[in-house]
Amino acid sequence: MENTPNTLVVLSPGFPKNEEDTTCLPAQQLFIRALNSRFPHLKIFILSFQYPFNKSSYLWHGNRVISFGGEEKGKWARMRVWFGAWRTLRKIKKQADVLGLLSFWCTECAFIGKYFGKFHSLKNYIWILGQDARKDNRYVSLIRPKSQQLIAMSDFLVKEFFKNHGIKPAHIIPNGITLDEPNGTLNNRDIDILGVGSLIPLKQYDVFIELIGKVRNNFPSLKVMICGKGPEERQLRSMVQKLGLQEVVQLTGEKAHPEVLKIMKRSKVLLHTSQYEGFSTVCLEALHAGAQVVSFCKPMDEWVRHWWLANTADEMQEMLLDILRNPSTEYTPVLPYLMEKSAAAVMNLFNYS
Repeated sequence: MENTPNTLVVLSPGFPKNEEDTTCLPAQQLFIRALNSRFPHLKIFILSFQYPFNKSSYLWHGNRVISFGGEEKGKWARMRVWFGAWRTLRKIKKQADVLGLLSFWCTECAFIGKYFGKFHSLKNYIWILGQDARKDNRYVSLIRPKSQQLIAMSDFLVKEFFKNHGIKPAHIIPNGITLDEPNGTLNNRDIDILGVGSLIPLKQYDVFIELIGKVRNNFPSLKVMICGKGPEERQLRSMVQKLGLQEVVQLTGEKAHPEVLKIMKRSKVLLHTSQYEGFSTVCLEALHAGAQVVSFCKPMDEWVRHWWLANTADEMQEMLLDILRNPSTEYTPVLPYLMEKSAAAVMNLFNYS
């Protein structure tokens, strides 16, 4: 690819601090690895604004990561991060043949990426990934993105961003997983219901535990596991005790990503009670592991096999009962979206193949 731009700069609020940091932004990790696999000659720089919490430059699976250690400390610290990112972008542009910039989330990274790209006549795209589509995202008015610059990770995010900001993302490139991840098997599904994610209000694990209490009335030997950590852990443990679910619900804390995938292969249902999601990686991984998925959020308009969508907690309860009661329920792998295809679609926007 002589005389052709061959360097992509990715701007992200966070990135894994090392190759063992498997729980940090797993979808973004998968995306970078998919780029590496599909485009071995592509050079990637990743500028990480807030996390890791220290300034450093290191290699992650052969990709150069430059972290600014913002640590969400406040206005002036954020400004220092922005100036540092701008200087680093200028340095990279002098040293490499840059084909463009890709920002994760339409927030501060997209703000820097948009104006650096405009100033230096570089292609710039913004990947809308979740809560950045909400109405309270003030960065959108600062960035003033054009429709053609916006990539949405799901059909839902296209509608949400347009409803809240009056700009319709021109591109839909869905979340996905890779073929490298082992798929599920039919045997030894000893976990009835699994929850995976941060223990924060958005994920509504209080609704999750209430549902388990009701479902347990029909299945006294119900076995439930929740993998994740967060500020609501103490409250949720108290709730488990209050409802008498100590022998039913196990809160394991945070587990490494490969271990979570193994647990999914032992699970019949992934219960996802989050009230808002752009496109949950956890749901896709559970489907590929052979589990049924029950959630409130519908990322894509098209139907996905083994993915049950509820409007209310009562509907969710009935779905769980239907799945667990039915001896014919299938626990076979479903792989609706591949990250390799998404990586190729992103690079196609940069005219790189």
